[in-house]
Amino acid sequence: MTDGTGSWWADDDEDDEFDLYDESTIRTRPNPKGNRPRTKVRPDHADAEIARVLGVDRGRYTVLLDEDTPDERQSIAARASELRRNPIVTGDRVAVVGDTSGEEGTLGRIVRVEPRSTLLRRSADDTDDVERVIVANADQMLIVVAAANPEPRTRLVDRYLVAAYDAGIEPMLCVTKIDLADPAPFLKNFAGLDLPVFTSREDRIPVDEIRAALVGHDTVVVGHSGVGKSTLVNELVPGAGRATGHVNEVTGRGRHTSSSTVSLRVENGEGHGWVIDTPGVRSFGLGHVDTASILKSFTDLAELAEDCPRGCTHLPDAPDCAIVEAVEEGRLGETGRARLDSLQRLLATFAG
Repeated sequence: MTDGTGSWWADDDEDDEFDLYDESTIRTRPNPKGNRPRTKVRPDHADAEIARVLGVDRGRYTVLLDEDTPDERQSIAARASELRRNPIVTGDRVAVVGDTSGEEGTLGRIVRVEPRSTLLRRSADDTDDVERVIVANADQMLIVVAAANPEPRTRLVDRYLVAAYDAGIEPMLCVTKIDLADPAPFLKNFAGLDLPVFTSREDRIPVDEIRAALVGHDTVVVGHSGVGKSTLVNELVPGAGRATGHVNEVTGRGRHTSSSTVSLRVENGEGHGWVIDTPGVRSFGLGHVDTASILKSFTDLAELAEDCPRGCTHLPDAPDCAIVEAVEEGRLGETGRARLDSLQRLLATFAG
């Protein structure tokens, strides 16, 4: 319909009502996750306190702050969200912020894991690439094995040795229950190793000698279930209260009593060290191990290996192996033969 001028645009149809609306009137919904854009920049937490992780329990970490000072105290902390993919284990040194007073009901926050000197790991089996971190920053390993009940497992001890050598940790051996069986035949398997050995019986545990070896060190204690590992730890650290069990007379297997890894202070008149008790295991996968680390632990044999052909396995059937030739020629004496046997058994353990 048109007006008298012939225009279809009505006189009363003006732009005024549209002038009420422009871009400034548009309202947008706020960002549901916050008005400020997310950033990957994190605070450096320069005021964080460095602490030792003593134990882990269902996502809560017991940490020790101001170690060896009058202000030494234990506190509980949780892991910051940005560390959710980073394993934090007993023995770690971590940076903690928040309430670190240690008072009941308080909770700090772990915001950083300090560089580690060593890392002891194991996998489910030798073909599994997924590794499990056991402890950090240990410099010694005390392998506990029983002379009998349960029977000593040379192959499992070999695996502990391989894992220790791979991590750069010095191993030691403690044979318990020697009142039940002579440990000499078992110990012959390790005659070629520079391996400190302690022996223990029910009525005489060499607590003083073992404590002296632990002072000044962080020592992880490992062993098969039922060998008396937790009993030994309780003797070394009075009041530790680690659960102990017994061996099944039918199966000969020990019962898992220690369910967590915990770091405990061990002391004598000369000073103190840390002993890290771990749950007993019946297997120890080596899927993560670098075989070159095993040879490096035999320094005298490693020097000879420099003359071996590329890719030499150093096993008995290895052609032109410089170590094998040196032993066969008698250049290393009987000690050298024993050390070669030990090296080859460890290499075969990994290969098999």
